Amino acid sequence: MSASSIILAGGGTGGHIAPGIAIAERLREVAPSIPLCFACSSRPIDRMMLDSAGYHAEPIPAEGFSPRPVRLLRFARAFLAGRRVAHELLRAQNARCVIALGGFVTAPVVHAANALKVPVFLVNLDATPGKANRWVAKRAQRIWTACETPALPHFATRVVGMPIRRIAIATSGASECRAQLGLQTGLRTLFVTGASQGAKSLNDLLQHMLRERRGAFAGWQVYHLVGGGERSAMETAYREAGVFAVVDSFLERIGLAWGAADLALSRAGANSVAEAVANAVPTVFAPYPWHHDQHQRANAQPFVDAQLARCEQDHIDAALNLPSLGQALAELMHDHALREGMRAGLRARPSVDAALEVATTAAAIVTG
Repeated sequence: MSASSIILAGGGTGGHIAPGIAIAERLREVAPSIPLCFACSSRPIDRMMLDSAGYHAEPIPAEGFSPRPVRLLRFARAFLAGRRVAHELLRAQNARCVIALGGFVTAPVVHAANALKVPVFLVNLDATPGKANRWVAKRAQRIWTACETPALPHFATRVVGMPIRRIAIATSGASECRAQLGLQTGLRTLFVTGASQGAKSLNDLLQHMLRERRGAFAGWQVYHLVGGGERSAMETAYREAGVFAVVDSFLERIGLAWGAADLALSRAGANSVAEAVANAVPTVFAPYPWHHDQHQRANAQPFVDAQLARCEQDHIDAALNLPSLGQALAELMHDHALREGMRAGLRARPSVDAALEVATTAAAIVTG
């Protein structure tokens, strides 16, 4: 029989995969003899991130739950197929622990784990646990959370912090990080990111600001992660405005961007918030606007309450965002004392290695 393994289940966005990679990194350090495997979704972002990090991955058929008849049928069919694939994977890998990271792919894996009596360790990553995590929590032997869950205060037994990849933490000074990204070393740097999927509304806002408030960029350059197919349009917008910028679709070594930044504009996914805080970058957060409950706002709220970050609604339309989201960004670009005070406050926060805590506990589950 093969050695006892750990399965890390989750995927569909970089926000699920990146913390899993962070935990896997620490597992390789504290328990290098334990084999690891990711049970992920079939979305390209999962494969791209896991292949780049050098981890074995098996896609699990899965669909998000919906009460609409057609989508409900798709969910049911995918769940049954995913449960079968997950069952075979757990048996083949001799799994002795499943670390559930959230997302629709976790449900069939956890169902298979329960059937095989494999312990489930849920690591909730958001301030508002999603449907999948609430379902998994009823079937998990251990439940930790990366952050407080105000709507469900007794959801988890421990708040451990967000597992962060080593590659997401800047290890060099701002000048070296800027040089490696092709930026100028003598300009203040704004980092704009919509996370792994990009954010069209943020891209639109920046284009609008470059036309309507070009003066806000005096003395600044921009490193902009656009996501999908908008790279050319953004490069043109910066060039026509006379603002130096480097525009990329995706950056694996994301710590370089955080290390280069004096200020950031970002979505408020739990992973993005944690990376900004860990790198002590003052940030204007724009929660994903298509969530009905605006649950990303809860990820950023503790830092907004402590006056260490700003959070503004993304109205989607650039003209509506300019006087709110755009104004908040412009204010921090020009109020150097306020921005540096925020950075000092972020640096003063205690540092914890949540990924190491999770990895050590999971290894102990396997080794008994």
